[in-house]
Amino acid sequence: MSSTGQGASDQGAADDTAADTAARERAQVLAERNEYRQAYRRDKAKSQTVGNMVFALAICLAVVAFLVLVTWRPHKEEVKAIEYTAQLEDAKKVAAWVRGPEPMPSGWSATSVEFRTPQQEPITWHLGVVTAARKYVGLEQSNVTTGKFLGDKLGRTSDDGTAAVNGVTWQRKILLDRKGETALVLVGAGTTTIVTGNAGYPDLEAFASVLH
Repeated sequence: MSSTGQGASDQGAADDTAADTAARERAQVLAERNEYRQAYRRDKAKSQTVGNMVFALAICLAVVAFLVLVTWRPHKEEVKAIEYTAQLEDAKKVAAWVRGPEPMPSGWSATSVEFRTPQQEPITWHLGVVTAARKYVGLEQSNVTTGKFLGDKLGRTSDDGTAAVNGVTWQRKILLDRKGETALVLVGAGTTTIVTGNAGYPDLEAFASVLH
């Protein structure tokens, strides 16, 4: 074979190799481009899905907030009133010094009552009341006239002047162990009467004025 023929053959082989290489490079570029596009579509779809979920959640929260806003009403604790007059009359038959509101101030409700009989010395009478303004007033009575009964019912106190109720002078007390609570105290012949609570002196005096 002549050198000219051999050279042409070698040149053709080289051209084929170059063509194959170029084809492979183009195929690789196309494959990479296709993979990039698919990855881009997946990321975009995922992003849209997350965005849609966030948007839908935001809409749901907005609807819930609106419903709560338009349906919410302030909750007022209901007062469970009790009947106390029968027990008051029974207590008066045993201890003539027992007192109760006659009549109960308008809008006020009795919520607790207790009478400890002579067999449960000392004799005590308790009546708890809630005012129309949802404040507490408590009546405590006993045949104990020493400081022990006051200490048991009121804790530490400080004097705060006096109050005249139906011509009777009561001692005003500030309760040092109970924030915002005060008391009226009347110590008579063999009886201690306390009107106490967080309703303030005007309501305590109004309650004391209807005790009979």
